Amino acid sequence: MIKKAEPSRQSEDVVRFVALGGLEEIGRNMMFFEYKNEILIIDVGLQFPEEETPGIDYIIPNIQYLRERVKNIRGIIITHGHYDHIGALPYLLDKLGNPPIYATQLTREIVMKRQEDFPNSPKPNFVVIKPGDTHTFGKFFKATFFPVVHNIPDGIGTILETPVGKILHPGEFKFDYDHEGKPKGLDVWEKVGKEKIHTLLLDSTGSEVPGYSLSERIVEAELEKLFKAAEGRIIVGTFASLLDRLGEVVKIAEKLKRKVAISGYSMKTNIQIAQHLGYLKLQKGTIIPLEEINKHKDDKVLILSTGAQGEPNASLMRIANGEHKHIKIKQNDTIILSSSIVPGNERSVQNLKDNLARQGALVYHYKMLDIHSSGHAPQEELKTVMRLVKPQYFIPIHGYYFMRWRNAKLAQEAAGLKPENTILADNGCVVEIRKDSVQLTKEEVPSYYVMVDGLGVGDVGEVVLRDRRVLAEEGMVVVIVTLDRRDGRLLKNPDIISRGFIYLKENQDVLDEIRKRIRGIIGRIPRHQQLDADYLKSLLRDQIGQFLYKKTNRRPMVLPVVIEI
Repeated sequence: MIKKAEPSRQSEDVVRFVALGGLEEIGRNMMFFEYKNEILIIDVGLQFPEEETPGIDYIIPNIQYLRERVKNIRGIIITHGHYDHIGALPYLLDKLGNPPIYATQLTREIVMKRQEDFPNSPKPNFVVIKPGDTHTFGKFFKATFFPVVHNIPDGIGTILETPVGKILHPGEFKFDYDHEGKPKGLDVWEKVGKEKIHTLLLDSTGSEVPGYSLSERIVEAELEKLFKAAEGRIIVGTFASLLDRLGEVVKIAEKLKRKVAISGYSMKTNIQIAQHLGYLKLQKGTIIPLEEINKHKDDKVLILSTGAQGEPNASLMRIANGEHKHIKIKQNDTIILSSSIVPGNERSVQNLKDNLARQGALVYHYKMLDIHSSGHAPQEELKTVMRLVKPQYFIPIHGYYFMRWRNAKLAQEAAGLKPENTILADNGCVVEIRKDSVQLTKEEVPSYYVMVDGLGVGDVGEVVLRDRRVLAEEGMVVVIVTLDRRDGRLLKNPDIISRGFIYLKENQDVLDEIRKRIRGIIGRIPRHQQLDADYLKSLLRDQIGQFLYKKTNRRPMVLPVVIEI
């Protein structure tokens, strides 16, 4: 039971922190800070569907609490351009009152490009920010931005000045290293550490991973070795937003005199945006249309492709299934999956690798060679930031409970924080931040899933999902009975259709027993009584369902159809 959240006593200095997503999953990142009558939002991301959400396109944050306080929203800060931080904007911007969005130039361009697919969504009102900028949000919030290294350019961290102290939200980050293995950009964190941070919010995605990030210099060297050894075409599958990696791949291709073709709309779009803004500088003639790859020798072609997660409609899966219009696998193709597996995609990625290998391609992935570096700081880098920042309080964010619990333990080990000063809050929980304390309250705001299914937003709820899961796991049985409208007599033998339950032709005894029971149910209804079709459907659903469970130990969905003539 969700307890209704109400602001604390107005006379007291307390900043309320609530995450609407991202604290119990990977993705759907969205949180807000509230002080008196002012609200500041950080990120508006989506989550990709899970096994428990069949047929769903995306999962987005529940903004019921914010919709009731739209006039209080002073702005939205976007940390970087990944969909789990920007993807829900087209669905929610209008409902949030279209407040100003504070984002770096690259992030703005990615959001604006995606908005073209949502003509009914309002035009975003952007304020372009740069590291070092400071902006005020209403009377009570002020934010200063600083650069962080992630696997997409233009990521930012935020030092948020509030009436109770400074709150640090570094976004998502890792350390990058020079050729001597020394971390770059530590001076930024040292400078942040002098700001007397009250509360630190820290990404927990890499909190279970020991050690340090793999240097991108090592990744580049390993990729170049593979490229030099490849005798035919090279196909590199990775995330469309991994722009730094894409840029390095193209540089190596240019060095080896290979032409580059791009397969995947989102990747092509992102590369064009990065080129336009000067983040990618490519030689003239390097990029060729996908339609022209057969005009060049195989050993002079490199293809960049989306779909390394095994997404059904993405480019690489269409190549693996032989459904791609321009690319068919050849025996001497080298395929490099330069990305890690997002939790939940293990099976689909395995199928992708199997299908590609069966067709004779040489497939390499990150567990075989150092060809991918995560964008999320592992344990030693998290601890370094904790030591440099020296916060009074710590709230781990972004990740499953165990990841956040592990991050809290790291803070206690590295920064000497007491357990009571490391706060583990789930989605929807209200955390009250005061000058001398940070407390998890018993208040909650609605944070349950809002599903996007086709053109519908929020119209698929738990009941619909439950039915989809039953259909997927147990199948269905349709029972069609035709009755005389006047006296309720059965006019013909009941028709029975089964999908995903049993093969009826091989289970004639079950079929006969179902019909026998249907006749019995109808026969027990008094003839003088007015036929209630809904009542009859309920009887058929319950009693036939109970019989099928006893007979098969399975619970298919029983759909009765009553036709009155």
